[in-house]
Amino acid sequence: MSKARGQLPTALSGSKSDLLAGHNRAMPNIASVLKSEIARVARKEVRSEIESLKKAAVTHRADIAALKRRTHALEQALRRLGKAGPAAKAAAADDASATSLRFSAKGLASQRARLGLSAEDCGWLLGVSGQSIYQWEAGKARPRTGHLPAIAAFRALGKKEAAAALASRPQARKRPPASPA
Repeated sequence: MSKARGQLPTALSGSKSDLLAGHNRAMPNIASVLKSEIARVARKEVRSEIESLKKAAVTHRADIAALKRRTHALEQALRRLGKAGPAAKAAAADDASATSLRFSAKGLASQRARLGLSAEDCGWLLGVSGQSIYQWEAGKARPRTGHLPAIAAFRALGKKEAAAALASRPQARKRPPASPA
């Protein structure tokens, strides 16, 4: 049973090309596997980038739509003001000057204390109730824009001017005390 050197065993006998062809069938080409894996990873990355861009585009479209609505509303308001005439323009100018006036609860309280006025007296000078003065000073309410010019004038009052204005107001009748029954 001696075998010559270089001879193949009987199980592997066959041509060399047959052996190589069988080998290729069992193991895929590494270049094709690498190429398909690179393509898969690239598709995955592109998909994630596209998703973020789609989200940004949706947000931008919503912002643009909101700006268009706001522009349309402002254009309509401008047309209405143009048609309304000079009376509406003067009213709009008065509103603009009233909005430039500021209100400070602490400032109102300190001015009232400086003048030595009660909340009722201060309210009479400003054209509101004493309860409104308390609410404003406590910060529980804010004066309407129509009251801001009066509050600005109140800040400029001195003690003598306040006393003179209070002296000129009509005295309210006091109710007689209720009789005990």
